[in-house]
Amino acid sequence: MRRTLFSKFFILTLLVIIALPASSQRVDSKLPWSVRLTESEMIRYPESWQLDFQPKLKWDYCHGLELGAMLDVYDTYGDKKIRDYAIAYADTMVHDDGTITAYKLTDYSLDRINSGKILFRIYEQTKNPKYKKALDLLYSQFAGQPRNADGGFWHKKIYPHQMWLDGLYMGAPFYAEYAFRNNLPQDYADVINQFITSARHTYDPKNGLYRHAADVSRTERWADPVTGQSKHSWGRAMGWYAMALVDVLEFIPKHEAGRDSLLAILDNIAVQVKKLQDPKTGGWYQVLDKSGEKGNYLESSCSAMFVYSLFKAVRLGYIDKSYLDVALKGYNGFLENFIEVDKNGLVTITKACAVAGLGGKVYRSGDYEYYINETIRNNDPKAVGPFIMASLEYERLQK
Repeated sequence: MRRTLFSKFFILTLLVIIALPASSQRVDSKLPWSVRLTESEMIRYPESWQLDFQPKLKWDYCHGLELGAMLDVYDTYGDKKIRDYAIAYADTMVHDDGTITAYKLTDYSLDRINSGKILFRIYEQTKNPKYKKALDLLYSQFAGQPRNADGGFWHKKIYPHQMWLDGLYMGAPFYAEYAFRNNLPQDYADVINQFITSARHTYDPKNGLYRHAADVSRTERWADPVTGQSKHSWGRAMGWYAMALVDVLEFIPKHEAGRDSLLAILDNIAVQVKKLQDPKTGGWYQVLDKSGEKGNYLESSCSAMFVYSLFKAVRLGYIDKSYLDVALKGYNGFLENFIEVDKNGLVTITKACAVAGLGGKVYRSGDYEYYINETIRNNDPKAVGPFIMASLEYERLQK
């Protein structure tokens, strides 16, 4: 009876804590932006599995994106509560046998790989063997991932023959890091081929940009019947692609054949990003090949992704140091145009596209009207995570 009463009291107490309004908790405005945004998210979502507006457990790329950024904050500033917040998600999702809640290998979705990246560091820190088993499980997906004849991964099993730029970020950095940590140099060629193949299929010679995706079979309604390409260059797709490149290059040895091709693709992205940066705000548009046109808007997630990618690429010597000016203009413009802070110091990122895709059950045509009319929301993790990472790069510069 006493245990039952205690359990009820504990549950009620927990519910009260979770129900406390974010406005009753404060974030110190003197902290670096990376920490301020991390703490704001932890206040908004007391349990880490709740990130990305989730009402139930989900294993998908957004949790990995944000929690990976938060672990970077922990690595830089050492606040244990941030580390514990990230580990709590991994501990909730990963079971003793290495299986993962809400993950099904045979879906062969690259989107399900990205969250695995946080497990490398969590396994290092906890030494819990279940995380190594989960890493091995996720790595095993690549062996069965459906491919086109040229070796390019399908984005998902349900999207035959389709390569999406999004998918490069979802799968390639994990693939490269696993190969690096487990001494599998034979995998580097496959990682490199994913970037080269996607560039070949999505490159638009008329403007130097990369389209959102390509259907190599040229059968989808959204695909050009000749090139197989989707209709436009979506800002966030290019952002994913840029981040994938700067993150993967850290693990690819300098002598590896084909690495120079990745640097050439990254250099071209930097050229196009500089050219399309809004001169007034320093941001970038939702639809890049329609920058400045009626209905288009400056979008926060792609802007954060480009700033992060440029900062990191300059720091590591992948692109010319002159691009630092583009990154700084983008970062300062982001603070002015996409950041709001309430009276208690909680940081909000505005003007993020919630989601955009192609095809599917509720068919997405990928035309201009589609992209500019998708839902826009605040604090989308696709903007939050990259802005935390961009802020860490900026803060490193200040030191």
